[in-house]
Amino acid sequence: MSDFAGVPTPDKHDENFWTAVSNLVEPPWREPTQDDAFTMDEGVHDAVRALAERISTRALAYRAAGKSFDPGLLAAPDVQLALLRALYEAKQSVDRLAESAATVAGRSGANYAQLGAAWGGIKRQSARLKWPHAVVRKSASESIPLHYAGGTAVVHHDADTDAWWYTATAADQQEKESEPVHGTYAEAIAGATEFLLAHTLPDRQSPTPGA
Repeated sequence: MSDFAGVPTPDKHDENFWTAVSNLVEPPWREPTQDDAFTMDEGVHDAVRALAERISTRALAYRAAGKSFDPGLLAAPDVQLALLRALYEAKQSVDRLAESAATVAGRSGANYAQLGAAWGGIKRQSARLKWPHAVVRKSASESIPLHYAGGTAVVHHDADTDAWWYTATAADQQEKESEPVHGTYAEAIAGATEFLLAHTLPDRQSPTPGA
């Protein structure tokens, strides 16, 4: 039997949807295959190369001259340094997204052992040091900011109604404060995530030759 055969799959409008979402599925993932890893490498390389070509001095010079950037120019050491700088930015993005994922998982029921297992098998203590605010046991009302899609959201617990609500500022500077109507932390963060995704910055246009 497959690992996912017993996983409930209710639709979002079903009565038990948020109950199902709040229950952690074990195992949470299957191990990536070599093909999965190669596909990830390709996706990361495409994103990083696009950034490198936007910041490379040589690439900027070609665009200023109204010329296209030939792939052969990637062999230039300065372009490779621009690629390395872009890879550093990719690492920063991964760290930010990992912190958000760990915090959502931790605040929704995952423990540090599970977070460490997901992060390449690091020990529980290392996961706690890496994401000290991900799993909070002292107070259910503690509010922790999450960064997603260029925006920020903070999920709060309303003790009077025993419900969750959120405040969010999206990448386009739109703001929203929800009512305390969410039954779980997971439901509130899902609402905040939907808002942030709906208000991302528009795609930047590629530089035009000679611009």
